[in-house]
Amino acid sequence: MKSLNINSSDQVALRNCEPIFWGNKAYLDQSLPISTASTSELYEAADRLIRFAPVLSCLFPELELSNGLIESPLLKAPFLNEKVNPIGGVLYIKADHILPVAGSIKARGGIHEVLCFAEKLALDEGLLTSVSDDYSVFLSPEARDLFSQYTIAVGSTGNLGLSIGIAGSALGFKTVVHMSSDAKEWKKARLRKRGVKVVEHKADYGVAVEAGRSEADADEYSYFVDDERSSHLFMGYAVAALRLKEQLEHQGILVDESHPLFVYLPAGVGGAPGGITFGLKTVFGDSVHCFFAEPVQAPCMLLGMAGEAKTEPTPVYEYGLTIDTDADGLAVGTASQWVCDVTRHLLSGVFTATDDSLYRQLYLLKTLEDIEVEPSAAIGCLGPLMLNTPAGKAYLQAQQLSVPLSKSTHIAWLTGGSFVPQEEYQTYFDKAVSRFSS
Repeated sequence: MKSLNINSSDQVALRNCEPIFWGNKAYLDQSLPISTASTSELYEAADRLIRFAPVLSCLFPELELSNGLIESPLLKAPFLNEKVNPIGGVLYIKADHILPVAGSIKARGGIHEVLCFAEKLALDEGLLTSVSDDYSVFLSPEARDLFSQYTIAVGSTGNLGLSIGIAGSALGFKTVVHMSSDAKEWKKARLRKRGVKVVEHKADYGVAVEAGRSEADADEYSYFVDDERSSHLFMGYAVAALRLKEQLEHQGILVDESHPLFVYLPAGVGGAPGGITFGLKTVFGDSVHCFFAEPVQAPCMLLGMAGEAKTEPTPVYEYGLTIDTDADGLAVGTASQWVCDVTRHLLSGVFTATDDSLYRQLYLLKTLEDIEVEPSAAIGCLGPLMLNTPAGKAYLQAQQLSVPLSKSTHIAWLTGGSFVPQEEYQTYFDKAVSRFSS
């Protein structure tokens, strides 16, 4: 087994499916070999999304009020704060569970990647002569004729597939989503209703990705969206940091050395939380502290970040884990090496959580703040509690953040939920009520 920067007691806890807080010893270590990810790409992605905003507004009526920008509100959560934040400061919710178009955080990176491909084709084929042209051409019959010759494919546990499938089909592309065995039936049905071809695999996320990649490689008119190593996805997610900065300023929330920001991000293969972490560290520097959150059965990012740079991450299966979790969006066996290498010196730490604790947070979100999410999206709400563990306090002390934390801001990043059918959500909530209503 590979050598990992995890102490022996935490390794035992990982094997026993017990929750832990892991502080990243490589945090802020500039001596590490860093993979390429530039701030210029971040701002290019932001500009691209603005260029396409009028197009998106026409394709998706729900974007008319936001003038074509795909964004979610930043919500104060005072009642939840009282329950889950023992260390001080104020808890907010980044409501990506209600992002328009795709209903999850995947709307950010997934739609950006589709737009990147469409823009490149338009430039290559002469529909555009430059990015300063009128982008209404993307709504023309000529554009649809061009795009209909191409297939966009992706491997997904569900939400990224929804994002790619919905955006790709709206522009006129043929779309194929390879889905792992843990993907929800309602997500498959929603894709098929949009005319997306869904290919089911009786295996985990990694198998679905490899199948999609192999099929796309065999077809010169097929474009594969690689969740494990795509800079376009990564930067689409990273744009969220620029938008969050504006929201914080609008609400008069300071982020500086005396007003630290703590952000808790659900993590699967790593692209979405990694991109957001990169963006947040670009914007706020040492004043922001980002943590990934994973199910105890699928701590793939923890194992990836604890490994050596430029080395294939350790699969969770080597620890006897099975990715058997109700947090289907986070049920990933092996992390993205590319994301681990890009964010290894940026990430403050990782914490893991049981499914029971996810349902506890799902219950509290609904009963205290009237917010409905799928189980995987609720995991970030545990962040302040995990920072209050001995390992979490050790991180705070090492970063000289122990006192005072009364001026801190905490953001639990909710990632999916608004597209969940009501009967499906009711099943989640009933399960939570049966465990935690007493």
